[in-house]
Amino acid sequence: MLANMIPMQIPGLAVGRNQPFILCLEDFKYYGTDIFTIVSAWPRSKVHFNIANAAIIKEMTTSRAKWVKPVEQYTMVLQFGRNIVATEGRDEWKKHRKIANPAFSEPNNKMVWDEAVRITIDMTDNVWKNEAEVTTENAVDITLSLALLIIGSAGFGRKISFEEDLKIPPGHTMSFKDALHVVSTDMILNVLIPKWAMSLSKRLRTLYMQEMIDDRRNAEKKPERDDLFSSLLDANMEEAEGAEARLEDSELIGTALSPCRPNFSELTIYRIIYAGNIFIFLLAGHETTAHTLCFTLGLLALYPDQQEILYDNITSVLPDKRLPVVAIPKKSAEDSTLVTTTVTGEKIVLPVPKGAGITLHTPGLHYNPRYWKDPYEFKPQRFCEDWPRDAFLPFSGGARSCIGRRFSETEATAILAILIARYRVETRNEPQFASETFEQRRERLLKVKAGITTTPVGVPLVFKRR
Repeated sequence: MLANMIPMQIPGLAVGRNQPFILCLEDFKYYGTDIFTIVSAWPRSKVHFNIANAAIIKEMTTSRAKWVKPVEQYTMVLQFGRNIVATEGRDEWKKHRKIANPAFSEPNNKMVWDEAVRITIDMTDNVWKNEAEVTTENAVDITLSLALLIIGSAGFGRKISFEEDLKIPPGHTMSFKDALHVVSTDMILNVLIPKWAMSLSKRLRTLYMQEMIDDRRNAEKKPERDDLFSSLLDANMEEAEGAEARLEDSELIGTALSPCRPNFSELTIYRIIYAGNIFIFLLAGHETTAHTLCFTLGLLALYPDQQEILYDNITSVLPDKRLPVVAIPKKSAEDSTLVTTTVTGEKIVLPVPKGAGITLHTPGLHYNPRYWKDPYEFKPQRFCEDWPRDAFLPFSGGARSCIGRRFSETEATAILAILIARYRVETRNEPQFASETFEQRRERLLKVKAGITTTPVGVPLVFKRR
């Protein structure tokens, strides 16, 4: 608590708030090694290891029995029940994986692509109205809107446009997209605020679950049922044997208002699995991609030469500019050791006690000069050459790697291709920053804050029609 009151972490002393991106990178530089430990002065606190070593991270992501997931850190995402992200143990995790995996199919990938193209074109044609110049104070407002509509469609079968989303359905108080946003952004309130004060949030969450179920029932009349929600519920029908074990759609709502308790019946366990995973699809399916796209647009604006390379590539594949519609936590399960070397070649052996906290620090890994030449330079072409696969983990690694990787990559590729084919992205000129250097502008646009995922503070951009 005391550390959180200090505005900055002091490199080399690890005092202050542990901001995971910029400041930890400074610590790795300070120590001259890709592992450093933090020992808290707070009584009974455990040692914590920050790791940016590719070989060690690969070993930890593949040896699941020795290096386990600290599920106690995932209380926030258990609001609707246990899910694939917040489970550990071979049997329990495999049950979640078995249920969730079929939803991320090739038909769903095609649906993601089709909907990402449709929704992005809808935005440029009907919201931006193909204007010569569109200005935004923060690009994340654009990418979040796109990602929410795409997850609403490809995730939950709610196929709507920007114009339709402005209309609030009869009997409701907000649009479907806004309901999705409230559920994901308000989740921290469920942890911080007493249950008696959460009546409004509970009502909104019930509304959100009911809207998805109503849409799913209507979708049953249609031949296409490739969204994640329908696929997950279809898996329920196949997984559960007999009428007693089969879940009704309405049972998904009850879990949203019921605390998790031990000794559930098998039927209730299934209810928690489906409701919990539907919620995690929502959370992981829009915010992570939206924030990544926002930073990508910011970097393309900062590096116009790289943006033109991307534009040339898009137009070479699509001459008419139209697309065809088609930080990782761990915990030591036993006493162990870690071996690394400093920048001077000195070998270091670190004892790791059972229960020690571990952060596989992907920003530290991705900016580690041991693996990357000029790691702080924006050079997308490095991935067209020979590059160290083990030193790049945008979706984690091993058996616990992100199940939605293809969903996110497909969505992001389609959005970028449409936007860059139609618009040139530039940084917004603001008088108060007229005298800043390129380095200062880059630092300002890429500034982050802590959130469920690494969150952009402000990325003001201008989109100019090509």
